[in-house]
Amino acid sequence: MFAQVPLFPEQASTVAPEVDALFIFLLAVTGFMAVLISVLVIGFAVRYRARPECTATPRITHSNALEIFWSVVPLIVFIGIFLWGAKVYVFMTRSPDNALEMYVVGKQWMWKVQHPEGQREINELHIPVGRPVKLKLVSEDVIHDFFVPAFRTKVDVLPGRYMQIWFQATHPGEFRFFCSQYCGTNHSGMIGRVIAMEASEYEAWLSNHAEGSLALEGRKLFLKLQCVTCHSADVHARAPVLENLFGRMVALQDGSNVQADESYIRESILRPQAKVVAGWQPIMPTFQGQVSEEELIQLIAFLKALKPGQTPVRTEEATPPQEPVQGQR
Repeated sequence: MFAQVPLFPEQASTVAPEVDALFIFLLAVTGFMAVLISVLVIGFAVRYRARPECTATPRITHSNALEIFWSVVPLIVFIGIFLWGAKVYVFMTRSPDNALEMYVVGKQWMWKVQHPEGQREINELHIPVGRPVKLKLVSEDVIHDFFVPAFRTKVDVLPGRYMQIWFQATHPGEFRFFCSQYCGTNHSGMIGRVIAMEASEYEAWLSNHAEGSLALEGRKLFLKLQCVTCHSADVHARAPVLENLFGRMVALQDGSNVQADESYIRESILRPQAKVVAGWQPIMPTFQGQVSEEELIQLIAFLKALKPGQTPVRTEEATPPQEPVQGQR
C-alpha cells in the first residue's frame, strides 16, 4: 500500500531538485538534533535519577572547549542553511532574460491565462519544455495562491499588485496547479493543469489557437478608450508621450522618481492622481470599473511594445474626455 504513496511529488522543473535537496538537508539536521536531544534527556534522567541513599551532588565545573563547540558548530550549520536557502531563493525569483512572459489572473474560482501571442486559457497553461516561463500574476478579487507542486513553485496572488514567478519544465507532461490560499466557498475547485510540450508541439498549438497578440488588442483598446486624444505624441499632446515608456524612470510633480513597470502603468490607469508626471496637468479621468484585469494586461502589453513613431494617429472621432478632472500620467 505504501509503495503507491510517493514521498515527494514528481520533479518536473529545473529548481525542483534544489528545493528538495535543501528540504532533505533541513529534515536531516532537525531529525538528528531531535534524536540526539531525546537520547541525552533519557540518558541523563536515568543516570542522575533520585536514589534512596543520600549522596551529595558532585560539583560540576564548566568546560570552555565544550561551550565553544556547541556555540560554533550550530552557528556554522545555521549560516550554511541561510546561504543555501538564499541561493535557492535568488534563483527562484530572478528569471532569465529570455523567459517567455505570460499573464495569469486569479478570480473566484478560476485561473485565466493570457499568452503574449494572444491565446487565452482557463485553468490550463500550455508551456514549452526547456524554455524559461515567467508568469505575471494578479487577482481580481481576494488573495489567491498559485502552487505547482511538481515545479516546487508557489506565490501569493494579490489584488491590485502584479506578482512574479518563473520556472522551466524539464520534460513533457501534465502537472496540476492549485490555489493554496483559502479564497471562498469553491476554493477546493480552483485547480488547473500545466501542459508541458516539446517546442515543436507548442508552436503547433500556438498556431492552432491563433488570436490577436496582447499588444495588438491593447492598441485597439487604446483607440477605443480614446487615450490617443491626450497621449498623441505630437504638438497637440495634452499628456506625456508613452513611447519607450516601459522600464524607464519617470519624474513626478512631487520631485520623486518612479520606474514605469506594470504596477505603475496599472495604477496610472486606475488611479491617475496618485503619481502625476512632472510638467503635466492632472486632467486624466480614472478608468476604475471601466476596464477589466484582462484589458489592463492588454494595455500594458501595448505600452511595453510601443516604440518611437508608433503612437496611433489621432483622428477626428477622438474627442477630449468629458469626465471630471482627476489625474494625469
